[in-house]
Amino acid sequence: MTVYDLPHLNAALNATATLLLTAGYVFIRRKAAKAHAVCMVAATLVSAAFLTSYLFYHAQVGSVEFTGRGIARPIYFSILLTHVVLAATVPGLAGLALFRAARRQFTRHRRIVRWTLPVWLYVSVTGVVVYLMLYHLYPGRV
Repeated sequence: MTVYDLPHLNAALNATATLLLTAGYVFIRRKAAKAHAVCMVAATLVSAAFLTSYLFYHAQVGSVEFTGRGIARPIYFSILLTHVVLAATVPGLAGLALFRAARRQFTRHRRIVRWTLPVWLYVSVTGVVVYLMLYHLYPGRV
C-alpha cells in the first residue's frame, strides 16, 4: 500500500462508518442496547482511523484539484463545503454523545444524538460522494 491508495481506504472507512451508524440506530430502535453500543464504539474507531489516514494523506500529497467542469463544479463544491463544515463538528458531538452514554446519562445522550447522528451520517455519506467525484467521475492528477 502506498500513500496514493489512502483515498480508497478513506472511502471504505467512511462507508463502513455509515453502515455501523445505521446498524447502531436500528439496534437502539429494537432496544438492543449492547449491540448499539458496540456499533457506535466501532463507528467512532473507524472514523478516527479515517481521520488519521486522511490527515496523513493530505500532509504527504496536499490538495487534489477537482477537474470537473460546468454544473459539476458548483455541485461538488457545495457538497464539499457542507461536508467540511459539518465534519469539523463530528468529533465534538460524537465525543459528547459517547461521554454521556458512558456516564449513563441517557436522557442527555438522546438529546445530543438527535443532532449527532444525522450530521455524522451526512458527513460519512458525503465523504464517499466527494471521493467518487474527485477520484472516479472527474479524476485529475495527484
